[in-house]
Amino acid sequence: MYISRHLEASVETYRQIFPVVGILGPRQCGKSTLVRHLRSQWEKCIYLDLQNPVDLNKLNDPFLFFESHMDAVICIDEIQLKPALFSVLRSVVDQNREKGRFVLLGSASRNMIQQGSETLAGRIGYLYLSPFAFTELNDARIQDFWNRGGYPDSVLAENDKYSYIWRENFLRTYVERDIPQFGFQIPALQLRRFLTLCAHSQGQILNLSKLATAMDMSHVTMRKYTDLLEQTFILRTLQPYFANVKKRLVKSPKVYVRDSGLLHALLGIKNTEQLFGHPVFGSSWEGLVIEEVLSQIDSPAYFYRTAKGDEIDLVIDINGKIIAIECKASSAPSPSKGLFKAVEDINASHVFIVSPISTDDYQLNETIKVCSLSGLMRALKKIE
Repeated sequence: MYISRHLEASVETYRQIFPVVGILGPRQCGKSTLVRHLRSQWEKCIYLDLQNPVDLNKLNDPFLFFESHMDAVICIDEIQLKPALFSVLRSVVDQNREKGRFVLLGSASRNMIQQGSETLAGRIGYLYLSPFAFTELNDARIQDFWNRGGYPDSVLAENDKYSYIWRENFLRTYVERDIPQFGFQIPALQLRRFLTLCAHSQGQILNLSKLATAMDMSHVTMRKYTDLLEQTFILRTLQPYFANVKKRLVKSPKVYVRDSGLLHALLGIKNTEQLFGHPVFGSSWEGLVIEEVLSQIDSPAYFYRTAKGDEIDLVIDINGKIIAIECKASSAPSPSKGLFKAVEDINASHVFIVSPISTDDYQLNETIKVCSLSGLMRALKKIE
């Protein structure tokens, strides 16, 4: 059964604007399923998976192939495996600027995909597909979604045991096969260890020197690993917000494993009972809220922290309105003094405290609203 994705309308909008639409996102997040669903609405469509040798052979002479299918929408999956196609696509598009003719799917960032290839600037519009958002799964319980994460095969698994096994195998395949396919020869055990260290640092300030000491490697190598994991959508670094205030501010980014299910697999957390008793409990919830927001709200995003510890977990700028979001894994969340000071510093117009236990959204005072994750997304959509 197909589950509708928030991105569907955006794909169709972009196809009316650009000759080429790029849909980027991590492996197994549902890119192919989304496009296979949408192609049923297109008059004629050809789908090529570059991991399939038969499909790959069809592009031995890409100019001839594209010329032979001028009347079809051409979808190319795993485009990062053949970045040289970008220079060909540039020439083909310049000969015929018909909108929505190509749809490219990739498991790496646009910078990595286009490295060493011709640019399609002005010809391509990029969209990002995350694993499932909680608001896309109408029947999901927040505790189950939080524990398993948003990858379709994990969150829709028959039980927690099957979900955990799938995530373990996903991580093994990622470090052993996917990373070498991108051209990086990094020992799998070494990269898995680095990922695990990042999981233990969930929601903390990224300290590359500390990681380098733990890994017995250089600071430069740790930066290389971090960039690679960001560009393949496994890690997120959240930058600090520099308000115009006369205070000393933290200037280094925070680090997050983007999917809560992968975070828990890296830490050996197999079910919600283990999660509730684990030290990562609060920062795991924080990471989940941040991903839910940033997968649906296309706005600049930061965190705010002063040297004295006044802090806001997530600050977003929606059309000039500064929104402060605090994540509290508690049934009765209450703001700290540091939150009040931080909100005053950045002059936030809206303040939300998000709880996994909250069922009813309510105003804590004139400026602060306590809400569930779904309630937060409804409120942000209204502001947007």
